[in-house]
Amino acid sequence: MTIRRTDRLTLTPVQSDDLDDLIALWGDPVFATAIFPAPLTSEDVWFRLLRDVGHWQVKGHGNWSIRETATGDYVGSVGVLDYRRILEPAFDVPELGWGVAPRFQGKGLAFEAVSAALAWCDDTLKAARTVCMISPDNAPSHALAARVGYRPYAETLYKGSPVVLLERPGREGP
Repeated sequence: MTIRRTDRLTLTPVQSDDLDDLIALWGDPVFATAIFPAPLTSEDVWFRLLRDVGHWQVKGHGNWSIRETATGDYVGSVGVLDYRRILEPAFDVPELGWGVAPRFQGKGLAFEAVSAALAWCDDTLKAARTVCMISPDNAPSHALAARVGYRPYAETLYKGSPVVLLERPGREGP
């Protein structure tokens, strides 16, 4: 099992025990509407959990659940992904994704988790480049992306909603 640890966090691959925490996170309108038009139902969250567990089985990487090491509290998730999204321009390298519950935002935890995921990606996958996509209105995620080295390279639509595509060279990259 690929576990990552930082000064304050433990990242473990998403598993079925995370379901209640995921339902709470994705059901929170403040969190969910920064990514989707509306909060997700428990059914939608269950399908996302199955996708995430399967991603680890098929690809050997995926979403990690982020927990505070000291308390075990669920913070959110971060992942190195291959979702085969249908968008133009297409993603042809690993995608990074992240989300932190509102009560944990503004504490540097997302930066810590994303940095750990990127270090794993650089060290293990040795990807020349990674990408991410963020809603144009999600200023906190844009700020975090810039802080870890992502730069915009395209604007497009994903499932009918505008998104900004960003890229970051890996340590082994150009």
